[in-house]
Amino acid sequence: MREIDVNTIKDTVKSLFIEANHTLGDAETALIYRAKAAESDPIPCAIMDTIAKNLDAAKEIEVPICQDTGMAVVILHIGQEVHFVGGNLEKAINDGVSAAYTDGKMRASVVKDPLFDRVNTKDNTPAVIHTHIVDGDKVSITALPKGFGSENMSTVRMMKPTDGKEKLIDFVVETVRTAGSNPCPPIEVGIGIGGTFDYVTYLAKVALSRNADEYNSDPEYADLEKEILERINALGIGPQGFGGKTTALKVNIEKYPTHIAGMPVAVNINCHVMRHKTAVI
Repeated sequence: MREIDVNTIKDTVKSLFIEANHTLGDAETALIYRAKAAESDPIPCAIMDTIAKNLDAAKEIEVPICQDTGMAVVILHIGQEVHFVGGNLEKAINDGVSAAYTDGKMRASVVKDPLFDRVNTKDNTPAVIHTHIVDGDKVSITALPKGFGSENMSTVRMMKPTDGKEKLIDFVVETVRTAGSNPCPPIEVGIGIGGTFDYVTYLAKVALSRNADEYNSDPEYADLEKEILERINALGIGPQGFGGKTTALKVNIEKYPTHIAGMPVAVNINCHVMRHKTAVI
């Protein structure tokens, strides 16, 4: 049994959220520069140029890439040979988020009650925490700061097994069409297929945490990712909704077995700032 002090978790969570909000991953950055080069009309060219300059400026002067520094989503994979010591794990994660957003001077965007008492918690806590128990004696922590301009455009549908691939594609494309310029395109699209009503939305979130240079390991789903991306970009919404060749930068799909009577599908949209960082302890 390996012991891990929860203070190590706290410090790691803090570092991950600050880094994620300040520096986009190499694969995600490459997609933006590729999209910039692909545009030919003046307006989308200018917008993509501004987006690229913003990434460089954020890195150079150490400020967040976007003013919406997101609600903190944490995905944990905990080895079953790990024993946490020194305090409560959930508290340590929230303490790490709090330290990241206060010490890192990032915008706090969480309210303590969703309906009646919408008072800001002032430190972006509590986080949304997903936990998995896996083999081994290590802990993997993924920090996903999720902005809500794009989160608000996300959808879930309990499709019929007989609907098939074409209706699934139509649903995803219609979700993006309806979203229009609201999620600050070019976007990245996470799609979950399978599981249950609740689990499929988590799958869509996990899909967004995959590096932009990776495709689904199943060739059929990798081909589906590419097909949906092509269909989305044919919409012509373009950067910030002003038209152009790039409405979406990437489509990622995660799947899970499901009941014989259903085919849950969730679409989780993110803006071009697809922030995520992972560390293994």
